[in-house]
Amino acid sequence: MYFFDNRRHHVPHIHVKYQEQEAVMAIPSGDILEGSLKPNKLKLVQAWIEIHQDDLLADWELASAGESVFKIDPLK
Repeated sequence: MYFFDNRRHHVPHIHVKYQEQEAVMAIPSGDILEGSLKPNKLKLVQAWIEIHQDDLLADWELASAGESVFKIDPLK
């Protein structure tokens, strides 16, 4: 979560890397703001965002305020 680039994307988001692919995805919608992922990996990340959207948004607020964020379980 790179909250310092909120001027670039203007919405809470996460950066996703999978092999050679990278994407920036909005929270909580799961829309791709930049980049791309393979369709099957995109669906997994969107499901993960949906499951963890409250935690992700809470971490976004903490990080934006300069506070430490809570660890969120990764995709497995």
